[in-house]
Amino acid sequence: MKKTDSLRRRIIGAYMTFAIAVSAVFAVIAALAVEGIEEKLVDERLEEVALWAAPRHTGGMPVQMPAGLSFHHGADIPRSLRGLPHGVREITVDGTDLHVLAGNDGHGEFVVVDHDSEYEKIEIVVYSMFAAGFLAFVACSLVLARFLANRIVTPITVLSRAVEERQDDLPCLERDDELGVLARAFAGRTGELKQFLDRERFFTGDVSHELRTPLTVISGAAEVLISRTGGEPGLQAPAERIYRAAREASDVASVLLRLARSPQGLEAPPQSVAELAQYEAARCQPLVAGKPVVLRYLDGADFTVHGSRELLQAAISNLLRNACAYTEQGEVVLRLEQRSIVVEDTGPGLPPAAMARLLGEPVPDNDGASSGTGLGLGLVQRICAHIGAELHVRQREGGGTRFDISFPADLTQS
Repeated sequence: MKKTDSLRRRIIGAYMTFAIAVSAVFAVIAALAVEGIEEKLVDERLEEVALWAAPRHTGGMPVQMPAGLSFHHGADIPRSLRGLPHGVREITVDGTDLHVLAGNDGHGEFVVVDHDSEYEKIEIVVYSMFAAGFLAFVACSLVLARFLANRIVTPITVLSRAVEERQDDLPCLERDDELGVLARAFAGRTGELKQFLDRERFFTGDVSHELRTPLTVISGAAEVLISRTGGEPGLQAPAERIYRAAREASDVASVLLRLARSPQGLEAPPQSVAELAQYEAARCQPLVAGKPVVLRYLDGADFTVHGSRELLQAAISNLLRNACAYTEQGEVVLRLEQRSIVVEDTGPGLPPAAMARLLGEPVPDNDGASSGTGLGLGLVQRICAHIGAELHVRQREGGGTRFDISFPADLTQS
């Protein structure tokens, strides 16, 4: 899973977006409040001073202004303050910020100047406090978001890890919230699947075990027939076919019996893949006898696989048998590549339905009845899954099929 797809990141992102949006709203409200206070404290103050000073100046009375304020009328107005539009505004004169109220009292123009207002400094302090509060709020929101995300996601992570590890007792089963419902649903479904797999495993094991005795009897009887019909080719050939079929069925039963066991319960001694491949190639040579098909084993770099010899032989043998059975002319090639066993043929290729089954894709409706490739490929797929290998299949250019059994590094040794 990508980090951008993490539920924890999504929760933190949503919480931080909400926190920043709320902070922005409060910042706008605070800015409007500061501007409103400025108008109340400064602008109205200058207007009150003008209402008091203008009549006194007109009446010839002395106009004594508080410290920091000055009143100028007519010709007394400084040149830098003349011609200003009526109303209150902020201007800068000789590097000094001034609040100036310009007006007309009927006897001439006047201005009231606030030289010593500390409101700009107060504004800076207020906005700095708002900025510090915003950063503190965002930081606290981030901490809280991470805490909440961990509280929400950690139980889900623990539950998913327990499901992946196939633990018998899942966590969170006792919870009354949605996570508890999910955990109990997982537990119920896992229990059903476990019972189904156990039934399938026991059935496969029991059937394979029960088949071994009659197959052994058939093989023994076929050997007796072969020995007693040595001079009668018409009888010996069927007896040999019976013997080979019984041995192949016995091998399949043994493989199914091993597949019914847990992989952890099987021994995994080191096996030379080159030795197994060469042996199976020689054993399958009779399958192409009488056909314009050549079965070749191309040597490659040998490597060792830790696994059951019987299962490895069955995987190679079934691929070779399937290739030899469906290839009418050309060649079947078995070779070793880097940690892989490769079987290629020049046959007609797999039917679409068989290819879909191997790739785990939907089977085409129009190919369901004619897509059989025998038990071999399905058995190879099960063997690969059982021993931890991967089966890859693709059609060759010019016709035919290529199968690769790839082994992970932890199962192999050069």
